[in-house]
Amino acid sequence: MLFDSHAHLDASQFDKDRSQVIERARENGVAFIMNPGADYASSVAALELAKTYDFIYAAVGVHPHDAETVTPDLMKKLEELARHEKVRAIGEIGLDYYRDLSPRSIQKTVFREQIQLAKRLGLPIIIHDRDANQDVLELLKLESAFDTGVLMHCFSGSHELAVQYVKLGAFISIAGPVTFKNARKTVEVVERIGLDRLMIETDAPYLTPEPNRGKRNEPAYVRYTCSKIASILNVSEESVAQKTLENAKRFFSIE
Repeated sequence: MLFDSHAHLDASQFDKDRSQVIERARENGVAFIMNPGADYASSVAALELAKTYDFIYAAVGVHPHDAETVTPDLMKKLEELARHEKVRAIGEIGLDYYRDLSPRSIQKTVFREQIQLAKRLGLPIIIHDRDANQDVLELLKLESAFDTGVLMHCFSGSHELAVQYVKLGAFISIAGPVTFKNARKTVEVVERIGLDRLMIETDAPYLTPEPNRGKRNEPAYVRYTCSKIASILNVSEESVAQKTLENAKRFFSIE
């Protein structure tokens, strides 16, 4: 059984066939799905899906792209959402210096505020880090975020950085790009950290793995990432599925 630790099932790309996509996930052995928010509206939608399907859970938060939209009132609303029993994390949150859609100073402030919210509620956090490695790590340390739990979503950094995060107690989540021919850096991450601190994800509808690259991604395809990791580590797919499922269940406090 598989745990897709990051999928945006609330995305508009699924509006025409969402229920079928969810059913295909079950048919392909996906036992649990974590659906993170990216802004307030998607956080609400993620929670509604989690209420509807017993094997889907939600995270709520504001992506760095939308950091400029965050107000004290919105933070209060996020906190109300986060208190629901189906919400098991704050996310996805972090910094994005690649697109810089919100000023970096505001991204940092909102990132810290959401870490503080997670700590107040005793929830782990799901991190988005794009071209902001140093600042993300510094702010996580500054806010003692590792005390409540840190998951590096769709990790694309070096194996040295991955090892550093693991030593601090974080988990690393691997997505579809590990199946690409030019994925040597991510392959090295898997080789260096092994299964103890690893999760797998789709980031659906984005980052579709081989052999479906170029098409819309969906949770059923998390099995391809599982298979690739098994090949890298020379272990069975069942062992990868089992260990990553156990890691995710423990991280998100799911029985």
